[in-house]
Amino acid sequence: MPQFDVAGATLTYDDEGPRDAPEVPLVFVHGWTANRHRWDHQTAHFSERRRVIRLDLRGHGESSGAGVRTIAELAYDVLALLDHLQVERFALVGHSMGGMIAQTIALAHPARVERLVLVGSIARMAYSRGRGLLMAASTLVPFRLFVAANIRRAFAPGHPREEIRAHIRASAGTPREVVMTLYGAMRAFDVLDRAGEIRTPTLMVHGYHDVQLPVRQMLRMARVWPDAVVRILDAGHELPLERPAELTDALDRFLTEARPLLTENN
Repeated sequence: MPQFDVAGATLTYDDEGPRDAPEVPLVFVHGWTANRHRWDHQTAHFSERRRVIRLDLRGHGESSGAGVRTIAELAYDVLALLDHLQVERFALVGHSMGGMIAQTIALAHPARVERLVLVGSIARMAYSRGRGLLMAASTLVPFRLFVAANIRRAFAPGHPREEIRAHIRASAGTPREVVMTLYGAMRAFDVLDRAGEIRTPTLMVHGYHDVQLPVRQMLRMARVWPDAVVRILDAGHELPLERPAELTDALDRFLTEARPLLTENN
């Protein structure tokens, strides 16, 4: 597996699919305490016909490094990797915190982002009361219990328990410093007042049962976002794991059928 060094971190990434595909590369960015394998279903599907790039953010999965304090610094890492791979223009997909990174990139470098997809993400962090209480209690309970509680409530009721346990084990490997520092970074994230600046054709996919970042917060963002396409799925916050095929289908439709309509309107 290839790796890339940037600003004190070593990023592990995958770069798959044909380099000569006519479409721009598709870049996937995972969320808080997750890793690049959140996108296994989408990578297997899209890499058959286009270049697909995904990475473990610093301190996550198989990437090393810590010390990052803001979403903008994580966005810098992603762009540094794409520059290293000589990818100038791309379609960008981000889940949860990854969607915040994607918005940051789209605002700072609009010419580089051809299509933008936000999966279970919002433009202004506003935790539910339950999530706020959980975060407040994070210093009072063992770290593993804190991580487990966050992962469990990310899934809609009825999701297989063994799958949830597997993702708890994977997330527990994220260092405490990274988890808590990036919680602060997400809490400080707020680009809602700039949402109207993003003219990139955008798809927002959200779970109806999402209690981590409730759907009403996404709809608040969508109201001020030009040309946004909204899809609501019967799922919780972990759409790439709960509804992988439905999410892939939503991406496929947007990346193909949406292009002529949005180009005509621009």
